[in-house]
Amino acid sequence: MISDTSPRADRNESDPSEAFMCRCLHLAALGSGYTAPNPMVGAVLVHNGRIIGEGYHAHYGEAHAEVNCIQSVKAADRSLISSATLFVSLEPCCHQGKTPPCTDLILREKIPRVVIACRDPFPIVNGKGMEILQANGVHIEYPVLENQAKKLNRRFFTFHEKKRPYVILKWAESANRMIAGEKGKRIQISNPYSSRLVHKWRSEEAGILVGTNTALLDNPELTTRLWPGKNPLRIVIDKNLRLPDALKLFDGTEQTLLLNETTTLSAGKRKFLKLAPGSSDISSLLTTLHSIPVLSVLVEGGAKLLQSFIDEGIWDELIMITNTELQIPAGISSPVFHHAKLLCTETYGSDIVRYYVNVF
Repeated sequence: MISDTSPRADRNESDPSEAFMCRCLHLAALGSGYTAPNPMVGAVLVHNGRIIGEGYHAHYGEAHAEVNCIQSVKAADRSLISSATLFVSLEPCCHQGKTPPCTDLILREKIPRVVIACRDPFPIVNGKGMEILQANGVHIEYPVLENQAKKLNRRFFTFHEKKRPYVILKWAESANRMIAGEKGKRIQISNPYSSRLVHKWRSEEAGILVGTNTALLDNPELTTRLWPGKNPLRIVIDKNLRLPDALKLFDGTEQTLLLNETTTLSAGKRKFLKLAPGSSDISSLLTTLHSIPVLSVLVEGGAKLLQSFIDEGIWDELIMITNTELQIPAGISSPVFHHAKLLCTETYGSDIVRYYVNVF
């Protein structure tokens, strides 16, 4: 969400290893929104200071960055692979998943040196990929631009290290800090420019979460129709399954997951996941989403749900859109947050967008 697709490395411009790794990070970011629950990874193959191949992990379930990088090498340069250096933004995998281990490919191609930005926190890998390569005579250089690489894949690291999805809270408010009218009446707050930006944010996350009242009162689609990107998994808390079939969330165009206390049955693109009795707290909810798995979640409302995340201190980023020209005389107040660090602000006409991170 914040600097996701523009990893600017604080690096020494004269250091070729950092320069090539920076290229890996830019390539990796091209997979934003498409690789979850896998990480974004970029790879560059270099021979005597010249890039002879590069690639990135473009879609979940498809070839990894190392595979695409090596396959991109032109026929005239194929003989150089066995004396080249492979730069990769995350430790190569060493297990059979939807694709074969990348460590096998590196050894098969006889690549003598691999430069790695950071370890893979996935328990099946986490250092084992480097160990396998070293045991087979490959020279490993690690870490290079580790902090930048971890920042790019902060969703992936949070998912595996904290055992929960990466959480982004988002709302739009009036100049007098209202997010809806009386009795929750929906009011269009953000302008067309920031509305389009919201759809971009949606395309970058694995899931998008709303509560029962937001689904009823706003009847949202929760899609990326204003931005050319992948739609997230639509997730709705509907403990007693009281939402009507006529809602746009149930139009059958995209999968919708209903977190409830009754059933786990599914029908078409409507999926039901039963929560454990009494597991309405945010921590338990995120544990449930982690098990699916959902790598990251954008929480769009309503006020009670957003405040619950804030009160429990379980959130990573917060994005607040303020329409400076709109006053709502009576309605629902914006959530109250704390332990937040303001990173930056952006202005889109009448709207000011503020980006925060949790420092709790």
